[in-house]
Amino acid sequence: MVNRKEVATNRVFQALSDPTRRKILQRISQENATVGEIAKPFRMSGPAISKHLKILEEADLITRLKDGKTRRFKLNTKPLSDAQTIIQQLTSFWIDRLTSLDTFLKTENKRPKNNDRK
Repeated sequence: MVNRKEVATNRVFQALSDPTRRKILQRISQENATVGEIAKPFRMSGPAISKHLKILEEADLITRLKDGKTRRFKLNTKPLSDAQTIIQQLTSFWIDRLTSLDTFLKTENKRPKNNDRK
């Protein structure tokens, strides 16, 4: 059974998998921005930008703020922190595995080969 936190984390990784969405997050990390401000550097339609923003909202990576008629987007770093925790755990796992492999290979290289015993 998949829990809610796992579903949320999957959404974060899915959202981060697209380079346009990562650039949008970088833009919003500098300051809150409107759709127009976010869309300006991209060569794509307004609806395409809106789809990217919707995916980022569904992953809870951005929050829509209302200021009268103006709508701005703000970065939400909590889901990024959760994703970073997973990445750190996986990194530690693989560092341990590769260190063990390195130790094994060094030990094997020091052992005499069957051909060397003649």
